[in-house]
Amino acid sequence: MNRTLHRIGAMCAARPWLTVSAWVAVLVLALGLAGTVGGTPRDDYDVPGTSSQAGTDLLRERFPSLSGTEARVVVHDPDGGQLDPALLDRVIGELRGVDQVGLASPAQPSADGDTAIIDVRYTVPVTDLDADAMDQLRAATGPARDAGLQVEYAGQVPEGEKPSSHTGELVGVLIALVILIIAFGSVVAAGLPIIAALIGLGIGSSGILLLAALTNIGTTAPTAAAMVGLGVGIDYALLLVTRHIEGLRAGLEPRAAAARATATAGRSILVAGAVVLLSLFGLVFSGLAAYRTYGYATAIVVATVMTAAITLVPALCAMSGRRIMSRRRRVVDAEPRQRPPLTARWAQRVGRRPAGWALLALAVLLLLGAPALTMRTWPQDAGSQPTENTVRRAYDLVAAEFGPGAYAPLVVAVDLTVVPQDSLPALRDRIEAVPGVARVSQPIVAPDATASVLTVQLAFSPQDERSSELVDKLRAEVLPDGAEVTGVTAVFADIADLLAERLWLVVGVVVGLSLILLTVVFRSILVPIKAALVNLLSVAAAYGVLTMVFQWGWGSQLLGVDRAVPVSTWVPLLLFAVLFGLSMDYEVFLLSRIREEWLATGDPFQSVVRGLAATARTITAAALIMVVVFAGFMTNADIVTKMIGVGLATAVALDATIVRLVLVPATMMLFGKANWWLPGWLDRLLPTLGRGRVMPDALATEDAATEASRPPEPVNAR
Repeated sequence: MNRTLHRIGAMCAARPWLTVSAWVAVLVLALGLAGTVGGTPRDDYDVPGTSSQAGTDLLRERFPSLSGTEARVVVHDPDGGQLDPALLDRVIGELRGVDQVGLASPAQPSADGDTAIIDVRYTVPVTDLDADAMDQLRAATGPARDAGLQVEYAGQVPEGEKPSSHTGELVGVLIALVILIIAFGSVVAAGLPIIAALIGLGIGSSGILLLAALTNIGTTAPTAAAMVGLGVGIDYALLLVTRHIEGLRAGLEPRAAAARATATAGRSILVAGAVVLLSLFGLVFSGLAAYRTYGYATAIVVATVMTAAITLVPALCAMSGRRIMSRRRRVVDAEPRQRPPLTARWAQRVGRRPAGWALLALAVLLLLGAPALTMRTWPQDAGSQPTENTVRRAYDLVAAEFGPGAYAPLVVAVDLTVVPQDSLPALRDRIEAVPGVARVSQPIVAPDATASVLTVQLAFSPQDERSSELVDKLRAEVLPDGAEVTGVTAVFADIADLLAERLWLVVGVVVGLSLILLTVVFRSILVPIKAALVNLLSVAAAYGVLTMVFQWGWGSQLLGVDRAVPVSTWVPLLLFAVLFGLSMDYEVFLLSRIREEWLATGDPFQSVVRGLAATARTITAAALIMVVVFAGFMTNADIVTKMIGVGLATAVALDATIVRLVLVPATMMLFGKANWWLPGWLDRLLPTLGRGRVMPDALATEDAATEASRPPEPVNAR
């Protein structure tokens, strides 16, 4: 592997302008294709195999006018006056003329008459809606706004329209650039990781839109993919640029330094990227199409930025010559460092009392992770959104005027080939008698009399724990065979249950595959097991912080969340897959260098000291950049994106400090040579990647061949 990567780096560094031009051409082509034939991300609420899906499928087959996606128009007079029935009828007429709308029901007025709800049912699922569905909805309700009334929108149609402000992300990139300038002391060196990451991100994001033309991609999947891709893209490029500068300071010419950096850092990048991709692969086992799209989207971006790191970055490094170094470092290091770096002294200090430091780090992580034991999950709904969002304003109006359960009522779908039609009144009475049910509508029968629908309004909000408990009670004790509970609240309850069951399957698959890969790479039993355990601790700590911030409400108002809310059901599983991969990035970077020192010296203590000294600065800078980038996504208006940003930023910060600077070196010093023990029979059984060394001696010959075949560098490049 090392020889192959060396040759790739040498080839790209030898033809830098051609390599950079090729990447730019691919970027322009990808953006052009995405803009012309790319699809639009859409949420898919189908949950195969659940009771709510059975009810939805029944309505699609027997009652199509009530089976598609839904929207609700909430009209309110801010002055408290009575709404004009004629005006409402005009709005309803306009709504019935909207494309793909199958039904716009009569207005449901509030008790005081100043608010009304108009239910709109489409004939297609949300994934098949026209791209301008919300624009058509706004146009149809124009007469109400023209009359000075407040008009807000609720339901799946407006919830699928995500705000698109990227201010926080842009600020994060600018701060990352400043961090890199400080770390390298060179604007050129600081700019290379940013340029490479942005080009890779642009191509990867275009690939997501092209994939969206072929299959359903969730509306928040591109944002999550961009968040992860930008972070790892900068990290991977930063690692290679750091190794390149080390080569320059050791006396190598720019092209040879770029080739050697690709061989050494490139191997770590490929292994780290492979672990991230394996982690994302675990989302396939979630049982939900929405999660699979998260995995596909993020994998596309990660693969693209990883490829950019090992091909584009060497070309940019060679093109920059010695200008990539700060002015005071544009000399070859001739004298050994007189005093060990701070990180080496820190590692030696940890090594003097490794057991104590390990227990302290473990205690901190367990303390932060403890609140996760009380975590309650629920898919994000309108009540969790910021107040500037129309669905949140609609939620507040409906809750105030009609009751907290009116925003997302349950829908009971009845198969009249199984349940006699004359039993519907009695069924309605039984449902209405259940404690917690506020109101049940009269049955609506399909034109062919094969299906019927009852709408059930609960006495509490959708995210209240009692809502899901009541769904379970209706299914188990009240409804006969042939009747199913569906609707947004029932779907969300089924999603929460399904993901709670599948979480451990995903964890097992991801951890198992990662252990196999790391065992092959590091030729060790203990190192992969420790890596998996400490990464799980980082994930648990992130869960704990999420619980404290959002569920307990500690500081949530600073993020624009005005009330305590459950952690979104979408977040824990996605965070695990992403965080486990990202944590492995730093683990691979650190362990690769420690193993290199171990193979060179055979000293288990000094290999940890030197490995940490060589990588701590890079890992710290990379982690700080990731934290800044992820923190930028906390400003996003969508609460799920906020939660993902908080979780990722927290886990990366903990991982780069408590885990990499304390827990990992302390445990490696405790176990000594046992870290690298591998049974002989297993060593022979496992495939070999390269020669087991991160830096084979044969690369020196490759460097010489690279230099001999290249013309000398221009004078001004030095």
